[in-house]
Amino acid sequence: MNEKKGTLKEKLIRAKERWAREGRLLTGKAGDPERERIPPGQREVRDFPVLDLGVVPRVRLETWRLDIGGHVERPLSWSWAEFKAQPQVEIVSDIHCVTAWSRLDNRWAGVAARHVIESAKPKPDTRHVILHSLDGYTTNVPLPVFAGEDVLLAHAWEGEPLAPEHGGPVRVVIPRLYFWKSAKWLARIEFVAQDAPGFWEVRGYHNEGDPWQEERYGSPKR
Repeated sequence: MNEKKGTLKEKLIRAKERWAREGRLLTGKAGDPERERIPPGQREVRDFPVLDLGVVPRVRLETWRLDIGGHVERPLSWSWAEFKAQPQVEIVSDIHCVTAWSRLDNRWAGVAARHVIESAKPKPDTRHVILHSLDGYTTNVPLPVFAGEDVLLAHAWEGEPLAPEHGGPVRVVIPRLYFWKSAKWLARIEFVAQDAPGFWEVRGYHNEGDPWQEERYGSPKR
C-alpha cells in the first residue's frame, strides 16, 4: 500500500469510529421485516455503491484459494475450479448497508453456506464463524446465522462475475445482517467455539448487526 492509500484508509477508519461514538444515523426505532421492506433509517438506492478502505485486492483465479477450517472435522482448501465445481445456487436478496442505503432484489449466484457447513462438518461445540478477507479484514457471525438458507458465497451478481470493487472473485452474502458482515474478497472461513469480534466490531460497531433492530453500533445513543 502506498502512502496516499494508507492515509486514506486511516482517515476512513477514524471517520467510521467517530460515527460509532456519535451514534450516527440512529433513529431509535425497530422495524418489522414481516411488514416492511426497508429497515429503520435506510433509504433505497438503484445503483450499487462501492464502500471500502481504499484498497481493492487484485486476484488471479489461477492462484485463488478458499481455506475452510478451524473447529471442524474436515478442513478444506478449494481452488477456483474446485469452488466452481461445488453445487451452485441462485438467490435473490436485499442489501442493507450500515451507511443507510438499501438495494433491493439483488440476484446472486454462488455456493450455499449450508453446503460449506455440511462439507467441513463443524464440531458440536462450534458457535461462531470468522470470515477472513484477502486484505486482512475479518468479521464474525453466529453459526446459526451463517447457516441461514439465504446465505451464500457469491461469485456472480446480476448474471455477471462479481467485480473486484464489490468483493470479487468471491464474497459472503448474509442478507439478514448489515452488509459489513458480508465479507468481501473471501479467503478463509474459520469455525470457532468462542466468538472473536472482527475489524469493525472492535472499532465500535455492533457485534450482531441486525438492521431491523438497528444494531449499527455497540453502544447506541438513543
